[in-house]
Amino acid sequence: MPKLEKMIEGAIFGSRWLQVPLYLGLILVLLVLCAKFFMVLVKLVFGMGEMDEAKIVLMVLELVDVVMVANLIVMVVISGYENFVSRLDIEGHGEKLSWFGKLDAGSLKIKLASSIVAISSIHLLKAFLDAAEISNDKLLMLVVIHMTFIVSALMLAYLDKMLGQKSAGGS
Repeated sequence: MPKLEKMIEGAIFGSRWLQVPLYLGLILVLLVLCAKFFMVLVKLVFGMGEMDEAKIVLMVLELVDVVMVANLIVMVVISGYENFVSRLDIEGHGEKLSWFGKLDAGSLKIKLASSIVAISSIHLLKAFLDAAEISNDKLLMLVVIHMTFIVSALMLAYLDKMLGQKSAGGS
């Protein structure tokens, strides 16, 4: 029985490597976002003469939105791989992100929730800038969804703080 148990435990522990294709898929999504960013940027640069200020602001917000989603993907890929698959060996690269190696699963959730709130804020701002084209019902729903994200992020942060105090207190 111990040999079978060791095989099962080895398979369970090794299953973490099944996440690698998912992280590689997110890197492909990052490439798609880069393409989208440059498509919008080219449209903005070459079409700004025919655009009013509101349209320019909307396009800039779209660019910021793409960048924030890209940041979110990078954070998920790097910290997810580091936390759940294997340590990244980057000693020879010379550059290190300030948060690298410091994000555990709990703090990653809070950073993700904060990023989602920021992305939702941009979408909400874009909707309000384009309010003439959007129904009041949809605007109300966007606000409700945004507030749900805010409350969720605050609850995650509160729970993380409570768990941190509990473990620091030895309870």
